[in-house]
Amino acid sequence: MEDYEKILESYSNALVKVVEKVSPAVVNLDLSQSTFVPFFFGPQEIKGFASGFLFTPDGYILTNSHVTHQASKIQITLADRRTYQAELVGEDPQTDLAVIKIPENNLPYLELGDSEKLKVGQIVLAIGNPLGFGHSVTSGVISALGRSLRSFSGHLMENIIQTDAALNPGSSGGPLVDIYGRAIGVNTAIIQGAQGICFAIPINTAKWVAGLLIKEGRVRRSYLGIIGQSVILPKRLRDNLSLAQEGGVYVVRVAPGSPAQRGGINSGDIIIQAENEVINNIDDLHRFLSHTPPGSRVVFKVLRDNTIREVYVTLGSE
Repeated sequence: MEDYEKILESYSNALVKVVEKVSPAVVNLDLSQSTFVPFFFGPQEIKGFASGFLFTPDGYILTNSHVTHQASKIQITLADRRTYQAELVGEDPQTDLAVIKIPENNLPYLELGDSEKLKVGQIVLAIGNPLGFGHSVTSGVISALGRSLRSFSGHLMENIIQTDAALNPGSSGGPLVDIYGRAIGVNTAIIQGAQGICFAIPINTAKWVAGLLIKEGRVRRSYLGIIGQSVILPKRLRDNLSLAQEGGVYVVRVAPGSPAQRGGINSGDIIIQAENEVINNIDDLHRFLSHTPPGSRVVFKVLRDNTIREVYVTLGSE
C-alpha cells in the first residue's frame, strides 16, 4: 500500500471512531407547533425537525432556542430509536441556546471541550438531523473564529465559530465536535445561497448558558430601560468635543421607573460611553449590558445640549 493510501486510511478510520463515539449522544428532535392558519377552523399543527445532544447522563440536552421557541411538543429520538417527550428547561434567545430534558438516566453523553483552544484549520465534524435524515455526518475544518452573527431575536452573537462542515435545515442544535469526540460548538445557522459557510455557538458560551438555564430557567442580564437607535455624530460636534468615535446611541424614549430614568438619562441624550467602553452603536450597548452584572453602578457619558455629561445608573435585571 502506498504511503498516501495509508494516510487516507488512517484519517478515515479516525473519523469513523469519532462518529462511533459521538453518535449515541446525538438526538433527533421532532417538533410540533400549534398555529392559526387562514381558512381553517381551529389551531393547526405545524411539524418540524432539528437536532440536539446529551451533555449529562441524566437526560439534559443542548439545542437551539430558535428550535424550541414556541414549540408545543418536543419529541426526542435517541440513536437506539427510543423516543421520549422532552420538557423545556429554559432558553436564551440572545445566544440561541436552549436546554431540554428527558426522564431517563445512565444515558450516553458528550464530553464538552474548550472552545478557547480552537485553531483555524482544525478538523471538525457535525452530526445532526438535516432535512429529517437522522444522524447524518459531515466533516470540514474551522474556517474562522470570532465571527459576529445576528440571532433570531435580533441580538448580536459574538465569538461565533465559522466552519465548512455542511449544515442544512434540521442540523440546528447538533454538536460540532473535534477529532477526540468532544463537543466544541452547537450548530446554529447557515447562510442561504452560500456554499460552505456555516456557524456554531462556541461550547464555552453554551456551558455558561446551560448552567444558568438549569439553575434558574433563564439568563439574567442587566437592564437599562431605554429605546435607542444608532446615530452618526456630526463631524463639527466631534471636533468641538475632541471625540475620536463616530457614533453613539440616541435615546428615543426612557421607560418610566427604569434604571435609566432613576439615574438621570433623558430622552434626546446620546450615549457615547459606559464606564471605560466606547459606545458607537446599539450593539456596543447590548454587549456592555450582557457582560456587566445587574446591580452594578455604572457611569455613562452622554451628549446633552452639545456638552458631555456624566450620569450614574444602577443597572436593573431583565
